Amino acid sequence: MANREELAVIRGARSGDPACQLKLGQLYLFGGASLPRSMPTALHWLSRAAGQGQDAAWRLIGQHIAFEYAQHSRAGVLDWYVRAAEAGIHQAAITLAQLILLDPPLEQPALRERLAPLLDDAAQHGQHDARWLLAQLRPVPSRTAPPPASCPLSEPRRGWPADAGAEEAQYVLLEQIWQEQERSEFLQCALPLARCVLAEAPADAMAWQGTPAQVSLLSRCAEALGDAEFDEEGEQQRMRELAAFAGDRNSQLVLGLALARMNCEGERLPSGSGTVNFKRAIRWLTQAGEQGLADAWYALSRIYVKPEFSQRSVSEAQACLERAADMGHSGAQLECGMQAWRTRRGDELNDVRAAYWLQKAAAQGSAEAQAALDRIAPPPPEAGWAEQLLPLLTRELFSSQPLLAARIELACTFNLTRAEALLLDVKSADQGHCLVVDIRAAYGRSKRRLVLVRNAQQRQALDRIARLFEQVDCSLAGPEGNYRQRLYRFKTWLLSTARGTEALAA
Repeated sequence: MANREELAVIRGARSGDPACQLKLGQLYLFGGASLPRSMPTALHWLSRAAGQGQDAAWRLIGQHIAFEYAQHSRAGVLDWYVRAAEAGIHQAAITLAQLILLDPPLEQPALRERLAPLLDDAAQHGQHDARWLLAQLRPVPSRTAPPPASCPLSEPRRGWPADAGAEEAQYVLLEQIWQEQERSEFLQCALPLARCVLAEAPADAMAWQGTPAQVSLLSRCAEALGDAEFDEEGEQQRMRELAAFAGDRNSQLVLGLALARMNCEGERLPSGSGTVNFKRAIRWLTQAGEQGLADAWYALSRIYVKPEFSQRSVSEAQACLERAADMGHSGAQLECGMQAWRTRRGDELNDVRAAYWLQKAAAQGSAEAQAALDRIAPPPPEAGWAEQLLPLLTRELFSSQPLLAARIELACTFNLTRAEALLLDVKSADQGHCLVVDIRAAYGRSKRRLVLVRNAQQRQALDRIARLFEQVDCSLAGPEGNYRQRLYRFKTWLLSTARGTEALAA
C-alpha cells in the first residue's frame, strides 16, 4: 500500500499535475517506498508528463523504457524516442529504430534519414545492435527478381540492398557482428540473408557463382548453426556445399570430415551418423589442405591408415602427417616426434628429429609431448665448475684465447661437463633446436646426449659462439690440439688466475 506521500503524488497525477505525473512515473520506473517497479505504468505516466512539457520525462523514457514495453503503444511514444535520440541518448536511438521496423514498418523516409547518423554514433560508442538496425533501415528491394514469399528477406526492410554500396555495407556489418558478438546474435541477423542466397542459388552447387562475401556468409551461418546431423537434404548441408564448391576451405574441411564420419582428431563418429565415403572425403580434405588447413592433412593421414580403406597407404599417410606437422598441428607434431623416437635405432639422428617435433608440440601446450621430451632430452645437471669460472673470463683471455673462453661460456650456458666443453665440435653439434653432445670418439667414458636450446638467450649465445668456430677445425687435429693439450691449456690459464687453484680443486 502506498504511503501518505505517494498517495498525494498519485492524486496530483490523476488530477493532471505534470510535476506529479513525472514524479509518479519515476516511482514506478525505479520503485518507490511502497510502490513496485512497473515499466508499463511508468511509461504511461511519463508519457503524460512529457505531453505537458516535462523534458525530463521523455529523457527517462528514451533512457530506461525498452522496446518490449514501448512496442505496445508505438504511435503514442514515438515522438518521445525521437526527441531522446536527437538529444544524444543512444539507447533511445536503438529503441526508435526497433519501433520503426516493427511490423508493419513505418514508411517515413525523413525520419529514417534523421535516425541514420544517430544509429551510426551509437554504434561507434559500443552499441553493437545499432549496426544491424542501421542496415535494416534502408529500403532494400531485390536486385533482379523479388525473393520468394517464404524468404524473410522478402520484407522491404530486410531484403537485398538497392545498390552495390549498400550491399557491401551490409556485409561489412555482418563481419563486425561475427567478430564482436555471440554466434546466436550473428545467426539471428545473417540467417534471413543466407536463406535468400540459397533461394537464388542454382540446384547444381558447382554452377553457383557467389561473391566472396556470400560464400563467407553461407560458411559462417553453417558453422553457427552447430554440428547438426549430416543430412544431404538439409539447409545447413546446402550452405556448406555451396561454400565448398565456391572454394571455402572451412566448409571443405567439414564436408570431408562428415563424409569420412570422423572428427578433426581422427576419431570415428557414431555408426548411426551415415555411410562412409572415403574417396569423396579425400577430395574435399585435399582441397582444404591445399588452402592451408592443417586439420585437413591430419584427417587425411588418419584415413590413409584405416584398414577398411581400399587405397590404404602408409607412405601417403606419413606424407600427410608431416604436412600437418609443418603447418603447426599439435597432434601431428606429437605423432611425428614419437614415430622418430621409436625408429631411432635405424637412424641415430632420429632422436634429433623427435626432439624437434616434440618441442614444437610442447610449445603448444601438449603435456604428453613435454613428458616425452623430458625423457628424450632431460634437463642436464648444473655445471657448477663453469659458473665459478665465468667471472674470471677477462678481456685478456678473450683476446689471447678466444676459443677457450667461448668453450667455458658454452659450458655455463648449456651445463656441459668439462670434457664435453673442451671436446665438443660446436659446428656439427648445433642442430638449431638442440645440441648433439657426442664426444665418445675422444672420451670413451662419455655418452651421447641431446641438450635442448630452451630460450632465445641460449640461441643468441650459441650463434655468437658458433661464429668464432666457423673457420676453425674443431677436430683433435685442429689448432686446439687433442684433449690433453686442451686440458693443459685450460689448467694453465686457471692456475694463472687469482682464484684458479680453488676452482681447479672444485
